[in-house]
Amino acid sequence: MKVLIADKFEKSGIEGIAALGCEVINEPEAGASGLMNAIERVDPRVLMVRSSKVKPESIRAGRNLKLIIRAGAGYDNIDLPAASAAGIAVCNCPGMNAIAVAELAMGLLIAVDRRLFEQTRDSLAGVWNKKEYAKAKGLKGMTLGVAGAGYIGRAVIKRAVAFEMRVLVWSRDVTKQHVNDMGAEFAGSDTPALWDLAKRCDAITIHLPAAPDTRQLIGREFFSRMRPGSYLINTSRGSVIDETALMEIAAEKKLRFGVDVYENAPAEAQGPWKSRLAEGDGGIVRVMTHHVGASTDQAQQAVADETVRIVKIFKETGKAENCVNEGAIG
Repeated sequence: MKVLIADKFEKSGIEGIAALGCEVINEPEAGASGLMNAIERVDPRVLMVRSSKVKPESIRAGRNLKLIIRAGAGYDNIDLPAASAAGIAVCNCPGMNAIAVAELAMGLLIAVDRRLFEQTRDSLAGVWNKKEYAKAKGLKGMTLGVAGAGYIGRAVIKRAVAFEMRVLVWSRDVTKQHVNDMGAEFAGSDTPALWDLAKRCDAITIHLPAAPDTRQLIGREFFSRMRPGSYLINTSRGSVIDETALMEIAAEKKLRFGVDVYENAPAEAQGPWKSRLAEGDGGIVRVMTHHVGASTDQAQQAVADETVRIVKIFKETGKAENCVNEGAIG
């Protein structure tokens, strides 16, 4: 069975798939240089990608392609309708990077509270300004709103409770009892409850998937209800937030934000880029990272192990573990 790995991947994962008796074609730049051509040339049974976009033309190029594995949790870089139409299963690795993303979310929260970016910038410029920076709310006793309680949201809740924060949870997928068991409070699951969450919290962290019903869900209505001077953290997907509205209201209400994901983030690992969230004067307190939430050694090893497991089960049984388009394999 041929397996095409079209993005950078852990060595242990490559070796693990090969040890299953698969023919592994490791082309880590294939996704950036031309995925469709690589698929046509290799004709794999299984395709593994991380951030590379898998478009309909690439899917149609796979004459024997039956499984696409997203080595991570989100799969919005894969055209799901095209894969389903072609009878190709799409699988992901949910929860494997939850701890890493939760760690970054908490790091961004601390960074905007303590203004770590501004302090570092001034220090590097030879400016000492303890008078300005010796002001912070501190996380203990702060009310944190968690929008979305999947694997990552639950990992954030655990860490926020350990910081002695009061945690309010808005989610469509968990029960009030489950939230209470985590030491948090259930804040509802409908849109009015989401708007209410915005005005009840000192900080909000977003952990929602990219989907038609979440596109710019965190937008003008939400931001207008946030408390002046409160914080917003987004490590989920850029499409969930209305960036234009955030910039307008952040300036007006002195909101602080820390983000790892963007609407127009480049698909390439390096290159020029301009985000609207970087615009405006220096009066907005913000920290911007490069979609690296899942990029820790621990998380990547967990994803590699899960990918090997998915390939093993598919090779032995034909079953697609963690399939996100059930019924695709006919």
